[in-house]
Amino acid sequence: MKKTTSLITKATSAVLPFLLLVTVALSGNTYADDPPVPNDALVDQVSQEVIRRLMEDGALDEQIEQGIERYIDKQRQAQSTAEEKARTRSAQLAGSVRPVSPDRDHIYGNPDALVSLIEYSDFECPFCKRFHPNPKALVDGSEGQVNWIYRHFPLEFHNPLAQLEAEASECASEQGGNDGFWQYADLLYERTSSNGNGLSPDALVPLAQEIGLDEKAFETCLESGRMSARVQEDVVEGRKIGISGTPGNIIINNETGDAVPAAGALPTETLQKIVDSLM
Repeated sequence: MKKTTSLITKATSAVLPFLLLVTVALSGNTYADDPPVPNDALVDQVSQEVIRRLMEDGALDEQIEQGIERYIDKQRQAQSTAEEKARTRSAQLAGSVRPVSPDRDHIYGNPDALVSLIEYSDFECPFCKRFHPNPKALVDGSEGQVNWIYRHFPLEFHNPLAQLEAEASECASEQGGNDGFWQYADLLYERTSSNGNGLSPDALVPLAQEIGLDEKAFETCLESGRMSARVQEDVVEGRKIGISGTPGNIIINNETGDAVPAAGALPTETLQKIVDSLM
């Protein structure tokens, strides 16, 4: 009943100008001298008859369906246009990412690789924890053609632990170099249960001792807070190129500068396809 009422309402609106002329003629008014004055009873009578006949031959349903299809097509086109603009903008921002530097970055794999996967990450992000083995597998199977760059992006709702863990990894890097950073990072992801409370802050120093770092020197570094600025530099850079969540990945050809944003915990197979497209 509701559907029929809706159809009648839509059809009446569509044919109302025609009904107005009909009822004016039937009521004896002349359009040339007087404004049309519809007879409400006649409008209702004629409109009901017109609607009935349109519904009987299916013309009304067909017109409504075509109207709905046209609306859906327009919405799809608008969405497609918006998505294309977003992809273009994202690619432009990704292309402005800071070049890889062995003196500044944490690099897994060949420092001179043609392609780099740059990850902006958060040690307390559960998706980053899930993603962590995938870039490693990508690099290990690339025969030196791909490397993996880790940059910090601790999310506010995972702080203060995420920020503190990022600073701890920098203390590990200061003492243990590039290998020290990756060993400590791997251990963090292995031990944390994520979401901002996945590891006790008291565990950060013993983790350093586990990988052979000097406990006292590490503790002094961490308590000083001097690595906070280093971590936030990565965050600021990430925001400038459109990173808003983690893992925020950019895969870039270091020779051509071509870059593809690849956000999320993507499987190794998907990462490989992006790499292939850039090579």
